[in-house]
Amino acid sequence: GDRGGDRGGDRGGDRGGFGRGGGDRGRGRGGRGRGRGNRGAGRGGADNKEWFPCTKLGRLVKDGMIKKIEEIYLFSLPIKEAEIVDFFLGTKLKDEVLKIMPVQKQTRAGQRTRFKAFVAIGDYDGHIGLGVKCSKEVATAIRGAIILAKLSVIPVRRGYWGNKIGMPHTVPCKVTGKCGSVLVRLVPAPRGTGLVSAPVPKKLLSMAGFEDCYTCATGQTATLGNFAKATFAAIAATYAYLTPDMWSPTVFTNSPYQEFTDYLAKPFVKQAKKEVKY
Repeated sequence: GDRGGDRGGDRGGDRGGFGRGGGDRGRGRGGRGRGRGNRGAGRGGADNKEWFPCTKLGRLVKDGMIKKIEEIYLFSLPIKEAEIVDFFLGTKLKDEVLKIMPVQKQTRAGQRTRFKAFVAIGDYDGHIGLGVKCSKEVATAIRGAIILAKLSVIPVRRGYWGNKIGMPHTVPCKVTGKCGSVLVRLVPAPRGTGLVSAPVPKKLLSMAGFEDCYTCATGQTATLGNFAKATFAAIAATYAYLTPDMWSPTVFTNSPYQEFTDYLAKPFVKQAKKEVKY
């Protein structure tokens, strides 16, 4: 019995340690606030360090063959480099850390704690991305999540509640998204309604550029990760929905890879190797 008590005490001690980790995390996040301030400067600095694309799409983007990000979405080309999104939306993108949660793995020596970061990124005008990254350190997790969020940036379709007056301001039709047990339903709302929503989807919806929207959620919405993912899935579904105004026959054009095939066939020389001096 005593041993059990001791073990319980030890485990409690571990939990205490875990709490301490939380304290550190708080401190780390304070530091992050400062770090994020510098990151703007860092991003400027990153421009000086030239980007050498390693995918065909990256090459086309860097050399100005693709004029806007919509051309990439039109052909459903996978974006594998975060710099492509930076190239088109760099200055307008704002990122926000939705949550940092510690996750643990039980090992022989106790627990191993890692931090999972959820980051939303958007330009408040029709583009939004969501990234999730787990890492030993908070800063690394956030950095990784921002990159993943950029890679997952999707176009958002907006529409009207009633008369088509002015700019589209709400979802074009009722859409739902689901992740785990969480189901999020977005319902069009009249102008001036605002975003009638819980804090997590509200952040995502405003980043996507919606002004008015009713929402309805079921399931375990306290699981923030799934709540955010379900909202993201619902927002993504706006363009997946075929409405009558999109019934006109599609005129197919060549994909960028096909169009610029001669350009891509030329060998791409990386100058980076020559510049590196040890």
